[in-house]
Amino acid sequence: MLAVTVYRMDYTMKTKYPLGVVLEQRQTDRVNNYNGLLRLARSTFALEPADAVDIVIDVSQARRAYLPEQTRDCSEA
Repeated sequence: MLAVTVYRMDYTMKTKYPLGVVLEQRQTDRVNNYNGLLRLARSTFALEPADAVDIVIDVSQARRAYLPEQTRDCSEA
């Protein structure tokens, strides 16, 4: 899973304020990954439809969410 940070962009001050994250669960890169994540972020974090244009995502700052790895096979015990 890939955690992508969601920001509210203030175009007058040229600053971004972090709001939260959206998780990308796709295993492979597809053509519309960015657009799908942006649509999800705008529907989740926008307060009203006019506010949706201020919601942006920053994929370059994406963090990997690490899930616990299986360290040994339990069936061999």
